[in-house]
Amino acid sequence: MRKSALILAIAPLAFAIAACATNSGQTNTSGTPGSNPAAPATRNRWDNIKSRNQLICGVSGEVPGFSFVGTDGKYSGIDVDVCRAIAAALFDNPDAVEFRNLNSKERFTALQTGEVDVLSRNTTWTLSRDTSVGLEFAPVVFYDGQAIMVRKNSNIKSLADLKDKAICVQTGTTTEQNLTDQMRKRGIAYKPVVFEDVNVTFATYAEGRCDGITADRSALVSRGSILPKPEDNVILDEVISSEPLAPAVAKGDIRWGDAVKWVVYSLVKAEELGITSQNIGQFAASNDPDIKRFLGTEGNLGEGLGLTNDFAARIIKHVGNYAEIYDRNLGPKTKLNLARGQNQLWSKGGLLYSPPFR
Repeated sequence: MRKSALILAIAPLAFAIAACATNSGQTNTSGTPGSNPAAPATRNRWDNIKSRNQLICGVSGEVPGFSFVGTDGKYSGIDVDVCRAIAAALFDNPDAVEFRNLNSKERFTALQTGEVDVLSRNTTWTLSRDTSVGLEFAPVVFYDGQAIMVRKNSNIKSLADLKDKAICVQTGTTTEQNLTDQMRKRGIAYKPVVFEDVNVTFATYAEGRCDGITADRSALVSRGSILPKPEDNVILDEVISSEPLAPAVAKGDIRWGDAVKWVVYSLVKAEELGITSQNIGQFAASNDPDIKRFLGTEGNLGEGLGLTNDFAARIIKHVGNYAEIYDRNLGPKTKLNLARGQNQLWSKGGLLYSPPFR
């Protein structure tokens, strides 16, 4: 009986301690590494977007081929088209999106505080960003790698030739850490010249104040194309990191994260199925069950995401499939002319792959 009484006396205290521990985990908003990040409640993000009838998308606005504002004020690029694809899925209108330019330092805060609904800004998917920073990544839209650009007349042919040289790099990015890690691993001393703003970083290199500049290879091609004399520069062959670039939403709203995720998969799946913005009408009467489910003429897959069942058809009709987006922004008919490489479908030796729509 004494044992029973002791157990009954201790039980409330144990429950109280457990409750405190649970509440502590829910209210930790310190934002320090390894802790739950400070972020707003995002469980109703999808409802908020629907109520305003517009998507707010965070982009760079300064990287041709990915997100760039032309002289006419219009946005273009792969990251921009991903935003337009989401808007098409939500509203059947690819123009129902407001773009907000964010630099590398402010992009995560803008997402965490709810200033933007989704970040589509050539952002690398990393473990820490997926955990302590509080991001929820959608599928990769561009597989990239970091490299270094130098002037052709510099006689710099490899990383080893950069010993004691000045290298321009943008801070607040994975680029800065990758450069530090790789040069340290190789025992190569160098002089980092660091800036927060990407324009200042490239301008400093263009002025000759750095011997080289490092960024994702695609960014070097993109930004290099608008340097005063693009032909005077060359990108070294060595790739010093893997950079999977993907859109992201803030953690806390599984339904919204799933919607963005499957919008990206729709772009890839449409290319797998051979469905484009030009021929989509020809598939309307298809008897192929995979195509019928994908286009929403059979089943109710869209409802599970809080979307219409024809959400994928909306996307392809308005924006096109992944190949169309890539070719429009980076393909052989563009100034950048980037080979697809790893960004081919899995069936063509690339890394792009969509789970089944069923």
